[in-house]
Amino acid sequence: MSDPQDVSGVWYGRYAADHGYEDNGFIALLEELHGAVTGTISEPDEDSGSVRRATVRGQRDGASLHFTKQYDGSGGWIHSVDYNGHVDADGTLVMGGWIVEGLTGAFDMTREKFDAEALEAEEDVEIVIGRRV
Repeated sequence: MSDPQDVSGVWYGRYAADHGYEDNGFIALLEELHGAVTGTISEPDEDSGSVRRATVRGQRDGASLHFTKQYDGSGGWIHSVDYNGHVDADGTLVMGGWIVEGLTGAFDMTREKFDAEALEAEEDVEIVIGRRV
């Protein structure tokens, strides 16, 4: 049986600074292998109308998730941000905090997980409906 807290997949998130300086959404594409987490994050840069991109490297140990987001220079940002979070038991929500150069804040990210058997049953229904039409 697979680990429901494995963070591999597409996540939709939001981060905000504790003192209101930064608030933004993001999309993370993560891959986990034996607890090691890698991936990418894309987020809008509302000031310039461009997209900021970053790489992710970190670790998940049980429900604890730790990673560093390293901006690649797109959107003019090149610094890194450290994230620490908690993955819920279903593996559909991560909540936690971040820190960069003394500035702190909170983040959350969610994803949908699909039950393979439920999807197969839905495909079977669509095939049957398609034959009747």
